[in-house]
Amino acid sequence: MSDSTNTSTDNKNTADNSGCPVDHKGSNTASTNTTYDQGDGQGPTIHSENVDNSYEPQRPSMGGCPVMHQAHTTTSSAATDWWPNALNLDILHQQDYKTDPMGADFDYAKAFKQLDLEAVKTDLKNLMTESQEWWPADWGHYGGLMIRMAWHSAGTYRRADGRGGSNTGNQRFAPLNSWPDNVNLDKARRLLWPVKKKYGNKLSWADLMILAGNMAYESMGFKTLGFAGGRADIWHPEKDIYWGSEREWLAATKNRYDNDEERESLENPLAAVQMGLIYVNPEGVDGNPDPIKTAQDIRTTFGRMSMNDEETVALTAGGHTVGKCHGNGDASLLEDEPEGAEIKEQGLGWRNPKGTGNAGDTVSSGIEGAWTTNPTEWNYEYFDLLLNHEWALTKSPAGAWQWEPVDIKEEDRPLDAHDPSVRRNPIMTDADMAMIKDPIYREISENFHNNPEYFDEVFARAWFKLTHRDLGPKSRYLGADVPSEDFTWQDPIPEGNADLSTDDIDRLKAQILDSDIDHRELIITAWDSARTFRASDYRGGANGARIRLAPQKDWLGNEPEQLARVLVALTTIQTNFDKEVSIADLIVLAGNTAIEKAAANAGVEIEVPFNAGRGDASDEMTEIESFSDLEPIHDGYRNWIKGSYVVSPEEMLLDRTQLMGLTAPEMVVLVGGMRVLDTNYAQSQQGVFTERAGTLSNDFFVNLTDMSYTWNPIKTDNNEATTLYELRERATGNVKWQASRVDLVFGSNSILRAYAELYAQDDNLEKFVKDFVNAWNKVMNADRFS
Repeated sequence: MSDSTNTSTDNKNTADNSGCPVDHKGSNTASTNTTYDQGDGQGPTIHSENVDNSYEPQRPSMGGCPVMHQAHTTTSSAATDWWPNALNLDILHQQDYKTDPMGADFDYAKAFKQLDLEAVKTDLKNLMTESQEWWPADWGHYGGLMIRMAWHSAGTYRRADGRGGSNTGNQRFAPLNSWPDNVNLDKARRLLWPVKKKYGNKLSWADLMILAGNMAYESMGFKTLGFAGGRADIWHPEKDIYWGSEREWLAATKNRYDNDEERESLENPLAAVQMGLIYVNPEGVDGNPDPIKTAQDIRTTFGRMSMNDEETVALTAGGHTVGKCHGNGDASLLEDEPEGAEIKEQGLGWRNPKGTGNAGDTVSSGIEGAWTTNPTEWNYEYFDLLLNHEWALTKSPAGAWQWEPVDIKEEDRPLDAHDPSVRRNPIMTDADMAMIKDPIYREISENFHNNPEYFDEVFARAWFKLTHRDLGPKSRYLGADVPSEDFTWQDPIPEGNADLSTDDIDRLKAQILDSDIDHRELIITAWDSARTFRASDYRGGANGARIRLAPQKDWLGNEPEQLARVLVALTTIQTNFDKEVSIADLIVLAGNTAIEKAAANAGVEIEVPFNAGRGDASDEMTEIESFSDLEPIHDGYRNWIKGSYVVSPEEMLLDRTQLMGLTAPEMVVLVGGMRVLDTNYAQSQQGVFTERAGTLSNDFFVNLTDMSYTWNPIKTDNNEATTLYELRERATGNVKWQASRVDLVFGSNSILRAYAELYAQDDNLEKFVKDFVNAWNKVMNADRFS
């Protein structure tokens, strides 16, 4: 932050504000000064300087001012500020429809199908070489910048929870738009604005950023594998994503590791090694060069993005074949990031007051230089230079660690990006050196060097995977450039028989009811099959019936013995039926049928919607390693936790609910229904507040809100606290029921209690059943995209 900015801030907060009609604290959020990283080439990345954030602005005089002075600040008097330990339901309210200006009727997929994709591609290729005076292109080509933007849009994805990635265009919003690793990517997006403006609603920012990366490569001579549209934009920051607990950019990595020497102990679900990075620090671990140790970080980080060693080397090399890093100047001079910049900057950040502030004076990562001799051409110089030179550790003009060749021919040195009369040394980051110092990475690098066509193929596939990993199954892909090949990481599923008639379905229902399968087990199997769905990356769900395959059939949370028993019975029905029907469809239909019977027992006749057409995946279609990340370690809907965790059971329930794409009311009605349906794990009775288990009644809410009872924590024989409670009758003191923390939060949290009281009302039994069926149907069909 510059001196002039500090001065103006101080003056603003100490001035007499009598009669002023604005919020005087609205913009005083704690900020971090310049953090820089990641070269415009787009691979693993760098470091930062942090300023003292302890500044506390003076409370201005509010005499005569008609506007609330704390309504929009981080120090507001919101309920969560007063009671920080209260359960915060905000994670279920993200991307509220009220923030979306397009309205509920807008269908992005339908709009995209009207797009002239070839015209967009032509415009993007033209843009690459139309250098703008306000942000001049390196060597007259924006390719490296656009590839880095696309890479960083996609590269936040982590397979553990499926969050991050390019699917929502979230790079436009905080915190990503102001991350140290995303320095000057605001310029890339602003350069794309004329294209976005031209094609409007038919082309989302999320799709445009990835397509721009593809066209950058193609304009420099590389043929990409293809492109799929379908990424709808969000209109509000994704505050539900956990990026780490640190409160400063690029804090020491030890904050993220159980054991700093064991780099695979990186905190789950994180993939980046430091707050504000996409991948790893390119100067070395914590900014200390050590290629062998950096290789360990790279392997862990890329593995958590679902990339193997070969894909990792290909992406690093392919990313660093083009573009350059920027560190020609004093990084400490850069002004605030976009979210902290002055209003006159109009959403741009990191203004550099030195010289022109751009072109040859650009500072992004702090590292300075290009990796290859011809950085605007797709070629194989990266491996030529990396493998055939001795590299020495040096520092950039900005003071960042980088590697430069000890001896190199003049003609092998790249031209200066803005002065063609000067040649510069190529550079490598510590992450690049890891590609030849780690024995496994070196072997792969040498193979790519000796087999350039194979390198092209591996990179093309890895780039497509990187930029499409979070888009979901192929049925969500849009456009004429979608590759015809099915990839295992797309979780392919064969088409099922969608032509079952109403009579066929009725006959199947009758056979299900006539079988000796416990109805609660049918509901449980359907739920366990569908609950794996993640709205973050559209993986999991009931379609494919992967619950019958490894690894899901053996997951503890799926009660394998019970599951096997149900699958045998359903397979018998499938075998004896006179039409083709998938196990996936039978699992869902069986759950629906049991729920209809349970609702009838409560006196409510209702039909649970059912649409056939699910297919059954095979082992060959299932990427076992990445599917392991979908294993539930908790399920508040079935009142189950696999182990003991720091996070409370009720918080874990919110996380699972958000991942499944459910709202707070849907969560409430589903939990209440699942309890009375007696679907708890191992048939525990915690929260089963009913005398008629198996009937879809509103008894859970009726008894939870009944003041004839008291709730008391249960202690062990050693008088130690547990997470269980017992309900006692006030009149007699007798124990009536038991409950978990998840059960009781629906009575203790004021928002959830409001929903619980609604469903407890005498006139709302039918509403409860209908709402439960609607929420259940949403879960069962969450993964149906066609």
